[in-house]
Amino acid sequence: MSIHEAHKSHRVGWLRAAVLGANDGIVSTSSLIVGIAASGAGKESILLAGVAGLVAGAASMAAGEYVSVSSQADTEKADLAIEARSLRQNTEYETEELATIYVDRGLEYPLAREVAERLMEHDALGAHARDEIGIPEATTARPVQAALSSAAMFTAGAALPLLLAWLAPVKSVIALVVFASLVFLAVLGAVAARAGGASMKVGAARVTFWGALAMALTAAVGQWFGVVA
Repeated sequence: MSIHEAHKSHRVGWLRAAVLGANDGIVSTSSLIVGIAASGAGKESILLAGVAGLVAGAASMAAGEYVSVSSQADTEKADLAIEARSLRQNTEYETEELATIYVDRGLEYPLAREVAERLMEHDALGAHARDEIGIPEATTARPVQAALSSAAMFTAGAALPLLLAWLAPVKSVIALVVFASLVFLAVLGAVAARAGGASMKVGAARVTFWGALAMALTAAVGQWFGVVA
């Protein structure tokens, strides 16, 4: 009988970027809208600020993710290059090093040595990348995927409060955007937690708290510095 276990760790890369993008899109745009509305600005100013925040935020998220994940990828490539050179020049040493790792994990030396030799014959660099350096294939850095996912999810998240600000009367913008954004954040946190195998309640509460705090702070700033009658 075939047994298949559905693990979650292979989702870490794209899930982190997607959740961060959507969460930042909702929080930053809704906070910006609430802050501008609290200053007494008109509907056009509120929408202009929201659109500007969406465009700037999506571009910033994409650039930030790409640079960050590219740096990780560069480090991984550099480590793999060093390991590949060592495998060519010191095969016996690298085999023994791998065997020692397996001994530390509980295997007897003869079996550990045999396992190391077999893995070296099959995929020497892959074995050392996984067991010595700690770079599993499932979590290898993918800069373009992370950048596109983050920008797309930021745009989707930012579009929600922006659409509400466009549809709602000026006097109701703050209340509607705050309420709906907190609901969106709670749902996002719960879905992300479920996808990652964590507690949905904790995930929802975490993002909702920080989103509420961000909107409260920007509303206070908007009221404090508001100059529009």
